[in-house]
Amino acid sequence: MPQGLPAGTSVLVLGGGYTGRRFAAALGPLGASVTLTHRGPEPPEADAPGRRWLRLDPVAGVVPTAEQLAGTTHGLVTIPPDGEGRDPALEALGPALRQLSLQWLGYLSTTGIYGDLQGAWADEDTPPNPGLGRSRARLACERAWLDSGLPVQSFRLPAIYGPGRSPFQGLLTGQGRLVHKPGQVFCRIHVDDIVGALLHCLALPPQRRPAVVNVSDDAPCPSSETLGYAAHLLGYPLPPAQRYADVAPHMSPMALSFWSENRRVSNRLLCLALGYRLRYPSYREGFRASLAEERATASAQVTRPASAAERPAPGTGPEPSARMPA
Repeated sequence: MPQGLPAGTSVLVLGGGYTGRRFAAALGPLGASVTLTHRGPEPPEADAPGRRWLRLDPVAGVVPTAEQLAGTTHGLVTIPPDGEGRDPALEALGPALRQLSLQWLGYLSTTGIYGDLQGAWADEDTPPNPGLGRSRARLACERAWLDSGLPVQSFRLPAIYGPGRSPFQGLLTGQGRLVHKPGQVFCRIHVDDIVGALLHCLALPPQRRPAVVNVSDDAPCPSSETLGYAAHLLGYPLPPAQRYADVAPHMSPMALSFWSENRRVSNRLLCLALGYRLRYPSYREGFRASLAEERATASAQVTRPASAAERPAPGTGPEPSARMPA
């Protein structure tokens, strides 16, 4: 991760969701000014001071002006394709972005563009062969960004996890499922390694930036393995094992789509050729860090005195929730 960014670095994050906000949080200490976009009428609450929010809702005809984007030097696109498979950010902001002196623009894509490889490895030279509609749309949008004339790098991501997006809550609430499908593996990446990879590539000289980079950890494995380790960290029992063939008829279409593809994703380009060192080489390190952060956040929320505006009226407080084990 770079120790600092050049003076005047101004980063536009299109899509202030889970990964976008984590990226923005890492940029502040490096000296960059950060602008994020939101779609709703009001920006998210309880955000870090110093961040600027702009509304971007092409369907409603709300798009940042050239004056609001002036001075932007770097960008990140986290917005997915729309319901028709088009890229709303590129269509709405492409002309304005081309008027800026952008030095780098990251695009978050998906390893789903490789399709089902029946457990075989995919690297950046593997021909895309997306089988799912959402992956075909993502590939089309990735290509549109790469062909836009902007200094784009596309980062192909597997399942994203991190604090608040790990198996712990499912285990605590009894909603975790231990499903066994012989030979099936999944790839994943901690959100902070996405941020680290983005910052690492942003700091590289332009000639050293590949157009496409896989960002995945070192440990593709069955979901039963990761769930078992999460249960171990919590000290909770695992739910009963279930055969995929038995539970598939009851899965949602989205869940079935995840289980329909099987591949391993290589990070050799990122970690060997480009020299990025993963903070969390496997889910083991990542789960431990995620759980520690979740517990620290929960503890801070419990011990922080509530302001008068935050205190509920007598008898109107929230229902008790599951308690994170110590």
